[in-house]
Amino acid sequence: MAEAVHFEDQHRPEETEMSDAKAEKSGGSRLKRFLPLIGLGGLAATGIYYFGDALSFEALRDNREALIAWRDANIVVAALTFTALYAAVTALSIPGALWMTLLGGFLFGAVVATPLIVVGATVGATIIFIVARTSLGETLRATAGPWLKKLEAGFQENAWSYMLILRLVPAAPFFIVNIAPALLGARLGTFVWTTALGIIPGVAVFASVGAGLGEVIARGEQPDLGLIFEPHVLGPLLGLAALSALPVILKAFRKSDPAQEDAADKPAG
Repeated sequence: MAEAVHFEDQHRPEETEMSDAKAEKSGGSRLKRFLPLIGLGGLAATGIYYFGDALSFEALRDNREALIAWRDANIVVAALTFTALYAAVTALSIPGALWMTLLGGFLFGAVVATPLIVVGATVGATIIFIVARTSLGETLRATAGPWLKKLEAGFQENAWSYMLILRLVPAAPFFIVNIAPALLGARLGTFVWTTALGIIPGVAVFASVGAGLGEVIARGEQPDLGLIFEPHVLGPLLGLAALSALPVILKAFRKSDPAQEDAADKPAG
């Protein structure tokens, strides 16, 4: 009996070392997983501190002549730089993307600015989506209960419909719409194309407002940022959102009607 106890005691230090090694490896892996999120947060804080005041109507108004001169010096470089800056502002979730949209319309006109902004916003949104999925997705799944799996299943079944609705209807902040699909297991490809397609109408509206900023500034007025909530603008957006929701409604109807579900599953002929 004493020999058995002695034998067990000899192996306890090794087991403790293995356990400590596993804990250390797990901790290192967890830290590595959160590094992109930490880095993104640090860059965001730096960007807000140094450039937060630059993303405003006052800054645009006071520097309009310098901005126009910069654009005229090399319009291709200006367009590429603007797109990259828009992607950075979106990825870092820096407040002021709206003013960047107005600036794009002011500098390049609505027709040119809209695709530049869509590309920049999509790239930036994709970056934060990947970071959120890498850093937060696994942690959330490990700590959440069965409710998350049910929520994920419902979301993934109609992912593109839900994401288009979120993009078309300006109800939630843009950065939340970037993070939520990542936590619900959305596919990267679906996220990218629904983001690019879904933001086009809203971007076009505000880029058009930006294109008219020269006259607004000349009159000493403020731009009308509530334009998107006017019936003639919001109505079509809600119509597109309702169209995107149609597949979800049809699926729900089929599930609630067994006869319809059986007919859909029954092979033709």
